[in-house]
Amino acid sequence: MLRFPGAFNPLSARLIERHGFEGVYISGAVIAADLGLPDIGLTTLTEVAGRSQQIARVTALPALADADTGFGEPMNVARTVQIMEDAGVAGIHIEDQVNPKRCGHMDGKAVVGRDAAVQRIKAAVAARRDPGFVIAARTDAAAVAGIGVAVDRAKAFADAGADLIFPEAMAGEADFQRFRAAIDVPILANMTEFGKSKLLDVTTLQNLGVNVVIYPVTLLRLAMHAAETGLTTIAAAGSQEELLDRMQHRRDLYDLLDYESYNTFDTGIYNFRV
Repeated sequence: MLRFPGAFNPLSARLIERHGFEGVYISGAVIAADLGLPDIGLTTLTEVAGRSQQIARVTALPALADADTGFGEPMNVARTVQIMEDAGVAGIHIEDQVNPKRCGHMDGKAVVGRDAAVQRIKAAVAARRDPGFVIAARTDAAAVAGIGVAVDRAKAFADAGADLIFPEAMAGEADFQRFRAAIDVPILANMTEFGKSKLLDVTTLQNLGVNVVIYPVTLLRLAMHAAETGLTTIAAAGSQEELLDRMQHRRDLYDLLDYESYNTFDTGIYNFRV
């Protein structure tokens, strides 16, 4: 079982690594939110690749990135794969929604036809240059056409060469059981809060045969709630004094940033005291 919390910036990716998780997830919804945008397909490949490169650079953990619908037609999907390879991530997932897509846990989603969805995955698999680069296929069909159609698509994606299947917006254990019984390739579970999926613990997911779990927006939600609480306190109290015990201390931030290694890298060129 590989656990991939979502990193909302490079610094949080370092924190994920320090806490012993197996990987880092880069959420399209989080990138959009960071830009002040809703998760409705407004971000570009350049924006997603740029943030992915920043995150992948600072951690030794594998990073799995959300590439939405591949940012266009199958030829665009192929280019997306190579751009994301160059960004240094370990893999991406491509979904079967129409453009413009929307958050997988919103109502009103629509998916492209089965053949068009399979074409996207075939294009992604054919375009990769690194055989170790993971191509994950996400299907949103369960909420649109039912679990049976979603399972059928997952089988087709696996046959097209997908390394990992991401069934989005699963209601609970029974849905994962359907996918596990139908396909042989690894399965990813999205444990996002306040959505359509029941939040299942790692042991339960592992017993269901799930191989990867992502927590895409958890850290961003925690950080934004803390920021909102802090601003409310400062506005009311006129000072941040009572918030100090809720803050990351300066010394801990410096330790996470590894100031000392920069200081000792080459003291013959430049030196400063931490």
